[in-house]
Amino acid sequence: MNHGPLHSEILERWGADIAAGRRPAGERVSMEEAAAEYGVSRSVIREAVRVLESLGMVETRQRVGITVLPSASWSPFDERVLRWRLDGPDRAALLRTLSELRAAIEPAAARLAAQHATPEQCGALAAAYVGMASTSRAADADEYLSCDIAFHRTLLEASGNEMFASLGAIVIAVLEGRTHHELMPTVANTEALRLHAEIAAAVRTGDGAAAEAAARAIVEEARDAMLRE
Repeated sequence: MNHGPLHSEILERWGADIAAGRRPAGERVSMEEAAAEYGVSRSVIREAVRVLESLGMVETRQRVGITVLPSASWSPFDERVLRWRLDGPDRAALLRTLSELRAAIEPAAARLAAQHATPEQCGALAAAYVGMASTSRAADADEYLSCDIAFHRTLLEASGNEMFASLGAIVIAVLEGRTHHELMPTVANTEALRLHAEIAAAVRTGDGAAAEAAARAIVEEARDAMLRE
């Protein structure tokens, strides 16, 4: 049985507490204790724990109960884990780490996209750029963020490499982290917008070197902007 919103609420609270260190690694709690703490049934706790186990954040054993696992065991690229960690105290360090990983992925994906992008994906990149440009005076708002995410998700998918495409959560986490934690300027950086347009054009014309160079410049600009903040 799925308890819907109640199960989701417990999952969110528990995941956030673990990621923030409010439930440190090694902490143990029984199903009964957790149910009493949150004021819910054991079945609701069991559902939440099942998800947390799948993310490597806890483990359960008979006669031991639920044990919080260290961060090295967590699913590093899961969108929920990333979101919980970005809401926690290690946000700045995590954003730097993700930005470094993004810098290794996106330029290569852009070069491949120039070889493999479909006409539909080229159109999606252009549309996302137009959306960013039209909302650029509110770059710290969700509408701009949505277009930015669409652009970079499409770029990864257009690479034709399923592994790159599967790492979209990394890029999304960086973009959402900048916006939701007030690290984005109100007005978009004009150079960053120009580089997005350059990528879209280079992918459309099959210029892999230009696409790669522009993508590298974008991730470096984003990283430097976050460091300044």
